[in-house]
Amino acid sequence: MKILFLGDVVGNSGCSKIMNNLLDQIRVNEIDFVVVNAENADTTGVGLTKEICEDFFKCGVDVITTGNHVWDQKDIMKFIEKENRLLRPKNLFEPAPGKGFEIYTTKTNKKIGVLNLMGNVFMKKCDDVFEVSKKFIDEYRIKEDYDFLIVDFHGEITSEKNAIGHFFDGKATLVVGTHTHVPTNDARILKDGTAYQTDAGMCGDYDSVIGMNKNNSLNRFMKKDSIKHFPAKGEATLCGVIVDCNIETGLANKVKSYIFGGQLKNY
Repeated sequence: MKILFLGDVVGNSGCSKIMNNLLDQIRVNEIDFVVVNAENADTTGVGLTKEICEDFFKCGVDVITTGNHVWDQKDIMKFIEKENRLLRPKNLFEPAPGKGFEIYTTKTNKKIGVLNLMGNVFMKKCDDVFEVSKKFIDEYRIKEDYDFLIVDFHGEITSEKNAIGHFFDGKATLVVGTHTHVPTNDARILKDGTAYQTDAGMCGDYDSVIGMNKNNSLNRFMKKDSIKHFPAKGEATLCGVIVDCNIETGLANKVKSYIFGGQLKNY
């Protein structure tokens, strides 16, 4: 059982790369289930739309996760109430539209739980992520409620991501960070069997400043004439993680970073 997780999709560049390549990449890598964080997929680089979600589902995405930009395109609030394949962070202040956790059944009748969380440090205010996580693992058990559990931790700082990885060690198949848009070279299996990577990176144009037009971003840093951030438009790289799951334990057999196309290469 192989699961592909793809990091934050940014703008038209990232969307086009997924829609033109994902089905073939699923076949080549023998992927059984695909989770994508798409909170930056809109043409503006923030939020996502119903149309983007539907396009992703058609090209092989099983579940879409999000983060702090989930509500930036307001129409998504209505769509998320009806579409259980689209998640928002579970620890958003309630009441909030949609869900932060769901269990999905694969074509081979395996149950996969997907949990979407958001960090507390340097992020929008939300409920304490460790308190919410503790309540979650008190309620749900791997191999009892689902066969595998994927945790998308949308956070700013490395230490908080490291900590949540250890918190879920032995209780999740994969814990992977999103939000910072740069893939980290630390994919590994933790002591008690959970696959972990600090950040999956982004699916976007890396000739940029974390997916945004580099010249405009430089001008903003240098306090020169600039406009609102907008996505870079060059060829995107798909970045994420592939985890080979143990059917018996629900934990990880193998994990590796996934990089395809564009400027980045797996050397």
